[in-house]
Amino acid sequence: MNLTLHIWRQAAPGTPGRMVRYEAHDISPDMSFLEMLDVVNERLMETGEAPVAFDHDCREGICGSCSLMINGVAHGPNPGTATCQLHMRSFDDGAEIHVEPWRARAFPVIKDLVVDRSALDRIIAAGGYVSAPTGSAPDGNALLIPKDAVDTAMDAAQCIGCGACVAACPNGSASLFTAAKISHLGLLPQGQPERVQRARRMVEQMDLEGFGGCTLYGECQEACPKLISMDTITRMNRDFLRAAVAPVRAAVAESD
Repeated sequence: MNLTLHIWRQAAPGTPGRMVRYEAHDISPDMSFLEMLDVVNERLMETGEAPVAFDHDCREGICGSCSLMINGVAHGPNPGTATCQLHMRSFDDGAEIHVEPWRARAFPVIKDLVVDRSALDRIIAAGGYVSAPTGSAPDGNALLIPKDAVDTAMDAAQCIGCGACVAACPNGSASLFTAAKISHLGLLPQGQPERVQRARRMVEQMDLEGFGGCTLYGECQEACPKLISMDTITRMNRDFLRAAVAPVRAAVAESD
């Protein structure tokens, strides 16, 4: 395959960036998108040019590092697929491909296609701990959990924190990410003691990080490589509302 790439190049945070055109020749259709970028970088270094900086790690759709906008779509054209799982056979020979970093106020560009997504880590940290007792593992049947609750919790736990939901959202909202991290604990017995306060802390941190508000466009669940549903946002909003009214209830009880 022969491809024309338009790649965002930016030397450092706060410096001007621009799209740069590159010709990629003799690309195997069986390569992943990241392998194709590896080939492009090898050829750039052979000519003395600086390679394109991009995030990657596991290359198995697990770590969430491969955060790229490809032709304006987070992770590219295939649904339920991370960039590292996207193969070049998904594109036509001779295609023009535009590659950009995540675009969100809370994700400042570090260099080229690499952005700072540490805001997501701080949202998780704001959730605090789970006060489930430690020690040896309990018997598997000692605590009965409905299967639908387990399945829904595990669906939410699939979130890899890539940030595609933020990049795809017109508002730059991190609600799907935050809701997934809240839901996978809030649906299980171990997460109940801190459930509503965890939601309050994480939502407040999300707002502090500068993410936009959720208006339920639905672009987030379309871009999510794990196909996490917007239903998680409904659960998050419910828990956050409960946390908001909890101090009022406590104050009323004290006055009585």
